[in-house]
Amino acid sequence: MNLFDILGPVMVGPSSSHTAGAVRIGRMARRLLGEGTPQAAKITLSGSFAATGQGHGTDRALVAGLLGMQTDDARIPVSFAIAKECGMRCTFARKNLSGEHPNTAKLELTGKSGKSLSMIASSLGGGRIMVVEMNGLRVSFSGDLPTLIVQNRDQPGHVRDVSGVLAAGGVNIATLHLYRDYPGGSAVMIIETDKTVPEESLDTLRAIRGITGVTFVSAETGMMPVASPTKISES
Repeated sequence: MNLFDILGPVMVGPSSSHTAGAVRIGRMARRLLGEGTPQAAKITLSGSFAATGQGHGTDRALVAGLLGMQTDDARIPVSFAIAKECGMRCTFARKNLSGEHPNTAKLELTGKSGKSLSMIASSLGGGRIMVVEMNGLRVSFSGDLPTLIVQNRDQPGHVRDVSGVLAAGGVNIATLHLYRDYPGGSAVMIIETDKTVPEESLDTLRAIRGITGVTFVSAETGMMPVASPTKISES
């Protein structure tokens, strides 16, 4: 058991589930989009996020994460105003997402280039999160370890190709999970690694025929100091 499983995260807000976890969900969506602050965000709150989230600041926390803030950022309570200054349009809805954890949000993002991302994630307590759906595909990853996300056509050889590139780059695979919508359709590999994947390896993966998207998310280890009032992390 980690010490933070007992003490909980360093944070701004009243709840590790509704506030700190929500910040991490927003940060994860931002990082998966890969374009910095989104241009637009539609956020759907489900379960207790919908019932009590406003009082716990869940809506502000999700927006703060989309802006790149950490869980201990003093600006979380005014994230709506900062989002407006940054030109990010945010809309909210409440809907029961059947079968999901009570603390769940769906984020539908549009980047400045027009790139889109749909992500469903749950806050499990103590600031821990789990991404359970990405662009319509069921997945399961937390971001606690360095995570490589490879989107591809469901065709033979891609697991071999990806594992070969990682081996050549000196990257050891900790866990590997495969997901697809139907045989021959869209698929995604979620690969947790022991260290950062080199940029050269990511470029090699992007050039492989049949691979449609490559995203690397570094582990969120520890909490950063409170950022200055005018600076937002682009991580």
